[in-house]
Amino acid sequence: MTNISRDDPSVVELNEPPRFTFGQKVRTKRTVRNDGTYCGKDVGDILAKKGEEGYVMNIGTFLQQHYIFGVEFILTGNKVGMKTRELEACDEDDEVQVAKKKKPAKPVSAGDEG
Repeated sequence: MTNISRDDPSVVELNEPPRFTFGQKVRTKRTVRNDGTYCGKDVGDILAKKGEEGYVMNIGTFLQQHYIFGVEFILTGNKVGMKTRELEACDEDDEVQVAKKKKPAKPVSAGDEG
């Protein structure tokens, strides 16, 4: 039997909002091949090349631990489920917006008004 690489079970992405949003343009961080779950392609066929761009069309979850982003790639038209760690935002503005969402708002005290 082969060793199956599993993600750290202590990491639960679902405790935070999704990293990407519907319609957001994203880019792959690595080449993605068919592991046998993509219908109509042979195992090992390339589904998305490193740096290929697409749009988030769907957001789901996997094993109550990870977000899975359904990405439709522009050049090939392939629709592939991708984990957060396999993607990056195409626009720097998107990165800034995500960082702002994660920072908690500062509470306003009575002495600060004014």
